[in-house]
Amino acid sequence: MQSLTWCLVLAGCLAFAHAHSYHMGACPIVEPMQGFRMDRFLGLWYVIQKTSTGSKCITYNYTRGEEPGEYVITQDSDHLILGLTPLKHEYHYTGQLSVPEPSTPGRMAVRFPLNVAGSASHVVFVTDYDTYAGIFTCQKLAFAHRQSATILSRTRTLDQVQVDKIRQQLSQYGVDPYDLSIISQSSCPQGNNTLDINIDPNTFTSENFGNVVRKAGEKIGDGAQWIAQTGSQVYHKLVGSEESKTASTTERNSRVTTNAKNDGERLENNEVEWIP
Repeated sequence: MQSLTWCLVLAGCLAFAHAHSYHMGACPIVEPMQGFRMDRFLGLWYVIQKTSTGSKCITYNYTRGEEPGEYVITQDSDHLILGLTPLKHEYHYTGQLSVPEPSTPGRMAVRFPLNVAGSASHVVFVTDYDTYAGIFTCQKLAFAHRQSATILSRTRTLDQVQVDKIRQQLSQYGVDPYDLSIISQSSCPQGNNTLDINIDPNTFTSENFGNVVRKAGEKIGDGAQWIAQTGSQVYHKLVGSEESKTASTTERNSRVTTNAKNDGERLENNEVEWIP
């Protein structure tokens, strides 16, 4: 499982990149919701629409972190790459949320493991806590930015009137609502018959790197030991064959010498016998 996780890191980076749109200049100013309460916002949300993604069955789950003012966001989805295969799976991508300014709890910062550029803003600009919510994230780059907007619902579907209201609000902030993709929430894999793929902040710890290196070393060591044992067996077999050949040749030579001596003695005796 761990090996599969590491093999999917590159694919995860690709899927993550496709969930954003890239633009020149600074991030659009999207104001956070006034009087936002994170304690009411926590829990499971279904993604109805999201910027530029081919994934489906996406959900966000907001939970409390270990420290006050810290939260965890887990994005579960059908992976973009594996979704092209018949493999049933669930892709879990976990990030960390913080509140830089406690006076503005609706404006947070989020950091995901595969986001090599660092943290991004995570703004809740509208929600009624029980039905719908609108999220906008943006990350500054050198001369540009990348952004992502998400429309959430507490259920798998959301009334189209409410969807249109959130899209209109995004447009007022200068965010193109036509960049959003409709997310399918049907035929989503669930249960123990699926393959779980987890990418979280602990995936890239020094301990995990050490385990991977250790396991790689064990495999290399096993291979070296097998080569040494096999080489030793081949060597002894070859040496044994040469020794057997040498022994056989020596034995044959000994027999020939003995026979020659016996024949010589008989020849000498015969010669002596025929001397007048």
